[in-house]
Amino acid sequence: MKRRDFLLASGSVLPALAITRAMAESGHVHHNQGEPTAHERDPQGYTPVHTPNGWTLPHRMVDGVKEFHLVAEEIEHEFAPGSKAKCWGYNGTSPGPTLEAVEGDKVRILVTNRLPEHTSIHWHGLILPSGMDGVSGLTQPAIQPGETFAYEFTLQQHGTHMYHPHADEMVQLAMGMMGMFIIHPKAGEPEPVDRDYAILLHNWAMHPGTSRPDPAVMQEFDLWTMNSKVFPAIDTLVAGSGERVRIRVGNLSMWNHPIHLHGVQFQVTGGDGGRWPREQWRNEVTEIIGVGQMRDIEFVGVPGDWAFHCHMSHHTMNPMGHDLPNTLGVDQSGIEDEIRTLLPGYMAMGEHGMGEHQDHTDSGHMTGPPNTLPMMMGKGPFGNIEMGGMFTVVKVRDGLAAGDFRDPGWYQHPAGTVAQRISGNPDYGQPARRGRLANPASKDLPVPKRQGHQH
Repeated sequence: MKRRDFLLASGSVLPALAITRAMAESGHVHHNQGEPTAHERDPQGYTPVHTPNGWTLPHRMVDGVKEFHLVAEEIEHEFAPGSKAKCWGYNGTSPGPTLEAVEGDKVRILVTNRLPEHTSIHWHGLILPSGMDGVSGLTQPAIQPGETFAYEFTLQQHGTHMYHPHADEMVQLAMGMMGMFIIHPKAGEPEPVDRDYAILLHNWAMHPGTSRPDPAVMQEFDLWTMNSKVFPAIDTLVAGSGERVRIRVGNLSMWNHPIHLHGVQFQVTGGDGGRWPREQWRNEVTEIIGVGQMRDIEFVGVPGDWAFHCHMSHHTMNPMGHDLPNTLGVDQSGIEDEIRTLLPGYMAMGEHGMGEHQDHTDSGHMTGPPNTLPMMMGKGPFGNIEMGGMFTVVKVRDGLAAGDFRDPGWYQHPAGTVAQRISGNPDYGQPARRGRLANPASKDLPVPKRQGHQH
C-alpha cells in the first residue's frame, strides 16, 4: 500500500503505536549517558556543559595536547520508546558526544571511520588551518572505511560550535552524524552561568514502518528532534530559582526554527562568533535559529514548569499526514461503518480537530505501522500535553541543589495561581462581539466541583 493510500484509509492524521504506559505516566524519559552530574567547576575554571540525553567526551593529555577520539559508526538509535532506527553517529550515539575545551588549548582529535563509506569531519565555525577544515576532496583526502585520521590545531576563539561531516553530506547529516563543540573563554566570563545546556536541532524522515532514515527527503520530515529525541523523551532542563541559565542551541536540520521559551524574557548573548559584548545582548522571547547557526540564550530561573519549543506548530508533532483532505466541519455520520467493511477498526477523525488523537493512541484504539510514533504524546499533571517533536520543559524550583539535574517532578502551584473554570455555560456573561449584541438574558450554569489533580 502506498503511503498516501494508507494515510487516507486511516483518517486525516497518521495513527501510530501508543507509547509505553511508563512513559505516558512519567511524562519524560531520561538517558544521561556518562554525563557528569557534579556542578564543580573544571580545573580550568569553567562550568561544564550539560547535554540533555547526551554526554561529554572525555579527553586525555598527551604531551600538553588535549586528545579526543571520535568513532564514526552505525548505531541503533531510539527517538522515543516505540521508534528505533539504524542511524549513523559517533561513539555509539547521535548526536555524538559534546567536546569541551578552553580557548588557547591545543587539541588533537582522532577520527576512526567504521562506516561503510568514506567520511570526514568539518569543525563548524572554528578558526584553524585550511588543511584541518575537514572538507573531503578540497582540504583533505577522505577518511576511508577502517582508517583513522588526526586533526590537530590550537583553539583561537571561544563560543558554541558544532562538528559534522563534509563528505556525502546530504546522507551523513540525514543519518545523524553531528555533535557540539563548546570552547570556553580562557579569561573566564564576566557574568558566569550556573547551568550551561547544549542542544542540537535536527530532522529525520522515518517513513511508516521503516527502520532507517531517508536522506532524500528535503522538506516533509516525520521527526523534529532536540539532541535526536522527540517529546516526551527529551530530558527536562532543570534549574534553581534565581540561577543564571544558558541554553546553547545549534541547528543542523534542514529548516529554520523559532525557539520560544515561556515564563521569561531571555537575553540572546551569543552566536556563531562566541559570546557577544554585554552591550549587544538583546531581550527576546523567541529567537529564530537558521540552518547552520548557533545561538546562546540566557535567563534567570523563575519557579514553575515552562515550555521550551520550536514555534512552528508542525515541528512540535511527530509523524503526521500531509496533502490530505481537510475534514474539519465535515459530517462523517455513517462513513465509519462503510469504511470498516474494507478496513476493520477504522475510526473517523478530524471533524472537530485533532485533540482526540492522543486519547485514541494512548488507549490502543488506533494502532499504526510498526516502529512509528504517535503524532501527539506526553502527559502532564492536568492531562494530555498533546505535543511531540521539538518540545520539552524547563523546570525551575526553589532550593534545588547546585549540580542536581534530576527531574524534580511537576510544579506544585501556590494556591490561587492556576487558571480554573468558572462556568460551564457557553453563553456565559455578556462579551462584546463585533456586529452582534450581547446576550442580556444569559444565565450561568453552576460550576462543577473540580476533579483530579490539585495543587
